[in-house]
Amino acid sequence: MSLVPEDFVVPRELVTGQFRLEPLGPQHNERDHAAWTGSIEHIRATPGFDGWTWPPVEGMSLERNLADLERHAADFARRTGFTYSVIEVPAGDVIGCVYLYPARDDGSVVEVHSWVSAGRAELDGPLHEAVSRWLAVDWPFTKVRYAAR
Repeated sequence: MSLVPEDFVVPRELVTGQFRLEPLGPQHNERDHAAWTGSIEHIRATPGFDGWTWPPVEGMSLERNLADLERHAADFARRTGFTYSVIEVPAGDVIGCVYLYPARDDGSVVEVHSWVSAGRAELDGPLHEAVSRWLAVDWPFTKVRYAAR
């Protein structure tokens, strides 16, 4: 079931002076893999990731990561969930992700999770603020759950 109304135009990006968001896809595989594999402990300690099994402590292969990215891209195309890569400006490095999915305990709530790599930890707060504003202004959601920073 679509997370947004049929006539809603899903935003393709969010741009700030420090980063931009773009739909996550297979083209991000190597950069995404590098961003999270060096930051597993940091991500697992990020608000909202308690109780998650991702990222796996033991890591995962580049091929398995690609399968995850393809799944997220398929969800985006079906409009059942939206995952964005966080790209550093102006360098172009993948430094994190933002996930918008229905909450498992209440499908009327959109659950938002975001992370940044350990080396860019100072952007966690600005990312949370920017995404929170973006959701309030540009998205049709009435109930959002996004762990405070």
